Amino acid sequence: MTNALTTAAAGFGTGLSLIVAIGAQNALVLRQGVRREAVLAVVAICALSDAVLITLGVAGVGAVVVAWPSALTVVSLLGGLFLIGYGLLAARRAFRPSALLPRDAPSGATRGAVLACLAMTWLNPHVYLDTVFLLGSVAADRGPLRWTFGLGAVLASVCWFTALGFGARLLSGVLARPSSWRVLDGLVAAMMIGLGVRLALTA
Repeated sequence: MTNALTTAAAGFGTGLSLIVAIGAQNALVLRQGVRREAVLAVVAICALSDAVLITLGVAGVGAVVVAWPSALTVVSLLGGLFLIGYGLLAARRAFRPSALLPRDAPSGATRGAVLACLAMTWLNPHVYLDTVFLLGSVAADRGPLRWTFGLGAVLASVCWFTALGFGARLLSGVLARPSSWRVLDGLVAAMMIGLGVRLALTA
């Protein structure tokens, strides 16, 4: 029992350390939380997607994918282009920031947020690297307790996205200032464009 709890805690800590890093997905969840638009849908998509990908990683799918270099090339190229595109959008927002005050969601806002979240999750190669490959390889070292490790990682994802999405309203005073989003979007733009170019060049 002690080994299982220790392994689950290790999975939780490892998963949290990978998820908390500033990135496009977290920025989207934070943005929706401040706006109070489609928060439940966005949080659910992120958490459930992570659960699926972590499960695939623990099951050893990463090792199978590595055996197909052409698949990795395609994923890297498409993912790189996606990250560059999102980075350019973030850069444009950084030059033209606006206050994000809670308001009623306009028609189609929920659908747009859901589609953006799905794209941010499933077209971002770093999500696969963190969940399927990295967490999967670490879980494999746990032997029979690998699923316990994976469960801890899934729980970390659920806790993080729930806290980020629904806790963002507590930061609405700070994040409602355009200058705050200028800094955040600037960081996201630099990181996404840099990662995207590196992935595209190595594809």
